[in-house]
Amino acid sequence: DEVLEWMTPSHYGSFDGVAEDGGPLWTGEGSDVVAGRDVVKLRNGYVTLWYDEELDLVLKREYSEGVQGAEVTYYGEPGQAFPDDRPQLETDAFVWGMDTAIANGAISWEAPEGYAEANFDDITYLTDQNVSTEAIEAYRAAIKEYADVVSVSESEGAWNAVYATGKYVVRIDAAYYDVEDMEEYGDVWRVTLPNTFFGDFNPYREPIFGDWLNTPDHRVDKPKHLGDVYLNGRSFYEVTDPAELDDPQVRTTVVDNALQVVRPVDDPDQTRYVWYCEVDEHAGETTIWANFHGADPNVELVEINVRRSCFFPSRTHIDYISVIGFEMAQAACPWAPPTAPQIGMVGPNWARGWVIADNHLHDAKCSAVCLGKEESTGDNEWYRTERKTGYQYQLEAVFKGLRIGWSKGVVGGHRVVGNTIHDCGQNAIVGHMGCAFSTISRNHCYRIGLKREFFGWEVAGIKFHAAIDTVIDHNDIHDCSLGLWLDWQAQNTRVSANVFHHNVRDTMIEVSHGPCLLDNNVFASPCTIQNFSQGLAFVNNLVCGTIDLHRVMDRSTPYHFPHSTEVAGCAFVSGGDDRYRNNLFTAPCGADDCPGLAALDAYAGYPTSLDGYIRSVHEAVAEGVQGGGDPYPVQPLYVGGNAYCGVQTPDQEPDALHTEEPVSVQVEETPEGVVVTVDVPAAVAARRESVVRTADLGTPRIVEALYENPDGSPITFDADITGERRDGPSVPGPFVALHAGVNRFVCARRTV
Repeated sequence: DEVLEWMTPSHYGSFDGVAEDGGPLWTGEGSDVVAGRDVVKLRNGYVTLWYDEELDLVLKREYSEGVQGAEVTYYGEPGQAFPDDRPQLETDAFVWGMDTAIANGAISWEAPEGYAEANFDDITYLTDQNVSTEAIEAYRAAIKEYADVVSVSESEGAWNAVYATGKYVVRIDAAYYDVEDMEEYGDVWRVTLPNTFFGDFNPYREPIFGDWLNTPDHRVDKPKHLGDVYLNGRSFYEVTDPAELDDPQVRTTVVDNALQVVRPVDDPDQTRYVWYCEVDEHAGETTIWANFHGADPNVELVEINVRRSCFFPSRTHIDYISVIGFEMAQAACPWAPPTAPQIGMVGPNWARGWVIADNHLHDAKCSAVCLGKEESTGDNEWYRTERKTGYQYQLEAVFKGLRIGWSKGVVGGHRVVGNTIHDCGQNAIVGHMGCAFSTISRNHCYRIGLKREFFGWEVAGIKFHAAIDTVIDHNDIHDCSLGLWLDWQAQNTRVSANVFHHNVRDTMIEVSHGPCLLDNNVFASPCTIQNFSQGLAFVNNLVCGTIDLHRVMDRSTPYHFPHSTEVAGCAFVSGGDDRYRNNLFTAPCGADDCPGLAALDAYAGYPTSLDGYIRSVHEAVAEGVQGGGDPYPVQPLYVGGNAYCGVQTPDQEPDALHTEEPVSVQVEETPEGVVVTVDVPAAVAARRESVVRTADLGTPRIVEALYENPDGSPITFDADITGERRDGPSVPGPFVALHAGVNRFVCARRTV
């Protein structure tokens, strides 16, 4: 199999640059397919590149005759300049695991004592020396050791390569599998392991703990742990009393922690499978009990969590790593609030330029992909000391981050693309500050936070703090307790062309001041958004759920100069200053116990202009009710071009399209992608509204910045969720090709 040399385009300069003769630096040579990926061919006088635009990576390159012969290649001598004198990056490595190359670059893998590097069928990985080749093959070339990238460095004369060939999907597994010699006590079995088995990290000693963790409450409840038990890949529930092992009952419903509403259990039979652990420090042993309900763990595949992560650097600023095509599973990663060192199953640990793409990630105890902060900016001090509030520690973390270099080009700028992520306790993707300037695209995230073994105010499919200039687009997020949560400093964050469905809540945006943009999305769950922010813009969305508004007058949070991490000020959230253009609203279904109101009913009484807001400020001052402080009346609601089906038309938009008949919406997962079926009234299909542009949206009152692309260019919302163009006035909502009656749209996933 060919070993592909994957390179970031920054090696080659901008693809829209200009050559010395004034002509284009790169010219298009058509399209092609490399490693199952659609690519474009680009050429200049030196080289032809096969470029994956979605990953922003060069998959293949071919030099022109006479430019660089066989004796000298681009990955030749360290620091070698490219022919156009653009220097090569100082650190660059790629990890690839599906049928072709794993890595190009020198990666130092840190093997714990007693482990060694081994090779089976040309697959390089770390494994216990006692594991047989047959066991590896049976487990699809599992890497069950934690891979710690401790350095990415130059070798003598060339970059080292670690690569895999063949038909395996390489699995990096943080669990210890084939647990043997379990003792039987009826349906309950027991295994005892020496504490030395776990090295310096024993997940059955380590409790789930940290800031904003509500359940279990460390002041009154027994702890739960980072460990877990799996039977044929299915995780168990931890119990905190051994008496609960004997006869666990099937649970069919559960209380959603955030809303305190009853919801069905995703897999009722799974609730019967429970485990319990004790660590005896004096005897030096860890004992785990589990109820297997008649299964023999010495025959079936039984695994226990062992490692904290699968692929995660132990130090910061390991830049430009690409992790592509792996299966990673069963990591005992810790609770990851914004005031802690955020550690996931895979992630960069405060670096820049990572690509995490086309992986299958599942069963992380807390978070699968982590783009978050590091330890020096805070480590759960609120939880540990209660000296200050969590809000105060988080505010300090922002300024500490700035002191250690949090800025564009130093931290962030990652691409998380095309991953399937499921069955994680806290998040599919999480990050504070380190997620800025990133792209999160075409991921399939589901069953996040549904076991509800623990809960805190950080649980969501995607949970970001300070996602400045971050684009979250074309993701399929469903069956989560909360789909997307943008918290603090969601400034110039764009949420575009995503499908949210069958979540308890689709989105939540908290203590941010705009500009934050949500366009061309399908919000199909009963609760569309809990809005604790201001300065949001909703354009061409399908809104099927409630909108829940909140003012936040006890937390003043930062905002920034445009496209920068530099703090420009702090503000409270007084509510409003939101924009709704060309959206399609329909009556919520199954929202009786959801917070909020249908369509824009929650904005009743809000002014419609800045002048109206200023008048309300003057009225408040004249009434003398502020005690000398600043008045904070609600801010304007800006609306236009929306359609309201089966719901009320707001007072602020009396001439909008209204039908008594609601829009019927069904969303289902299929092999071809997520399918959205929409049955619309004829009046909606016939409606035409002008295409929205950046200039139509104005600027948020506080931040005074435009709703624009991360590079500062204006946006024209002329493409729908499927990529079809809006060539002129079009129907409200995310689908251009709506016709009266039943419509079926396929939002295809990234395929490899």
